[in-house]
Amino acid sequence: MSNNITFLDKTFWITESEDNPKHVASLQLLEMPDGAAPDYVEQLCQEVRQFDHANSPFNGVVKCVLGFPTKLIALDKLDMQYHVQLHEVEDVTDRESLHVLTAKLHETWLDRDKPLWQYHFIRDNKSTQFAIYAKVHHMYGDGATLIRWFQAGYLDHPTTEGFVPVWASDRPKRKERKQGLVKSIMLGAFEFVMVILDMLFIFLRLLMKLTYINPVYMPIPFSGTKTLLTGQVKKGRVVSTVDLDFDRIKALSRRARASANEILLCSFDIGVHRFLKDHGHTFKKALYTNMPINLRKPGEQTGGNKIAIVPVRLAHGKNDPYLRLRQIIENHRIVKWAAKRSRPAAFSYYTLLIQSYGLIFEMLRLSDFVRPIANILISNVPGPSNQRYLKDSKLLSCYPISTMTPGGGVNITLITYAGVANVGIVCCDKNVKSLEPLSLYFVEAFEMLEKCIDDPSLNIDDIGEKVREDNLSIVDDIVFHEENSCDPIEKVNKREQ
Repeated sequence: MSNNITFLDKTFWITESEDNPKHVASLQLLEMPDGAAPDYVEQLCQEVRQFDHANSPFNGVVKCVLGFPTKLIALDKLDMQYHVQLHEVEDVTDRESLHVLTAKLHETWLDRDKPLWQYHFIRDNKSTQFAIYAKVHHMYGDGATLIRWFQAGYLDHPTTEGFVPVWASDRPKRKERKQGLVKSIMLGAFEFVMVILDMLFIFLRLLMKLTYINPVYMPIPFSGTKTLLTGQVKKGRVVSTVDLDFDRIKALSRRARASANEILLCSFDIGVHRFLKDHGHTFKKALYTNMPINLRKPGEQTGGNKIAIVPVRLAHGKNDPYLRLRQIIENHRIVKWAAKRSRPAAFSYYTLLIQSYGLIFEMLRLSDFVRPIANILISNVPGPSNQRYLKDSKLLSCYPISTMTPGGGVNITLITYAGVANVGIVCCDKNVKSLEPLSLYFVEAFEMLEKCIDDPSLNIDDIGEKVREDNLSIVDDIVFHEENSCDPIEKVNKREQ
C-alpha cells in the first residue's frame, strides 16, 4: 500500500465514530509447542515487541487537513506497548468467556494518532492453548488484502529461527506497467464514460424493478426488514464463533447443485430466522443480506480496498430447507449476473452511493426510523488450505470479526482454513446479550440442509433444541406478525409438485 489513500479507503476514516469503529479483526486460537515453558506466551509477546520498525501500512499514521485524511506518514519507531498487549484470563478454552473479552476489545476504536492496528495476546495459567485478538483499520485494506498479509505472516512449518511478525514482514511490490501520457488519458476517459453508462444502466434496471416493468434484478436499496438486530449502531458489541466442516459444505454443494456460498447463505438465513423467532419475530417478507464482491482481477495483488457491497434477497415463505435453498440460489445468481454486466468501478461507486445514504442516516441518528440496507452482512474469504504456524505455535483456527454496517444487523464473516470454515459473528449488544444460540443454529441449519435432500419431511421450525433458554436475547416482549406455514404432509405434497 502506498502512502497515498484512495477515496474508498478515506471513507472508512471519515465515517468512523466511537459508536461504530471501522476496524476489522480476527480471533486466533493457537497451541503452544510441546514442552513450552509456563511463561511461553509472555516471552512471545516480549519477543514480538522488539519489532518496533514496521513496514507499510503498519507504520503509517494518517495525516489530515481540516479533518480530511490525505496520506499516510511513515513512523520510524512504534509504541509497542500500545500495539502489542498481554491479557490473562481464567481459561482460554472457555469459548463463551473468550467471546465476552473479544467483544470488549472489539468495541473500542484504535488510537488515531498512531498506526491503526493492535495485537492482543490472551493467555491463562493452565492451558496449552492461547489466543490472539488482532485488529486492523479497514482503510488499510479489505478482506482479500488482509488475508494475503495473514498468510505471509504465518508459516507452513514451525520455526524458532528468523521469525518476523506480520507488521515487520517484507511484502514485495509488483511493478506496474507504465503507460504513455496520451494513452493513459484516452483510456481513462473511455473508462469514465463506460462507468457512467454502466451506472445509468444499473439505475434504469432498478427503476424498472421498482415500477414492476421488469422485476428480475438485484434488490432495491433499503429493502431490509427491521428487527431487534437492526437500527442505530451504538457502542457495545457481542461476539460468537463457530466451525463448519468445509469439505462437507463442498460435498453438499455438489449434491444440491449449488455453490458453497449459497449453501452458507441458506444455513445462515435459517439460523438468523430461528434466532429472531426466539423473540417473537416472524416476517411476511424475506430478510436481505449485504454481500461483498471482490472487484480485483484474477491475480491482482493491490492493497487497500477494492470491493462492492450489494444486497441479496434471502428466502421466505417455505419451511422446507431445500426449497429455501432454491430460492436463495435464484436470488444470488440474479445479483451475480448484474455484477458481471457492469464494470467493477460502476458497482464500486454504486456501493458508495447507497452506503453514503446509510451513513447519513446513521450520523443523523435516524437509522431506527428507516429500513436498513440489509439485515445481515455475509462474506466469505478463502484462507490457507494447509496448517499454519506462528513461530513454533500451531494455528488452530482464525475467526474474522468484522465492522458494523450502517443500519446495524448482524455481520457474519468466515475464513476457510485447513478444511474448516471458521465463522465469526458480531452485532451490537443493545438488544441481545449473547450470540451463542445463533452459532448453534447455524450448525443445526447446515446439518438439516444435508439431510433434507433425502428427507422432504424436515422443517426449519424443528431446529433449536440444543439451545439453552438463558442464552436468549434480553428483548423478549417484541411480537411481529406470524407468517403462515403448512403442515409437514402438505409440505411434502408441494415438494412433489
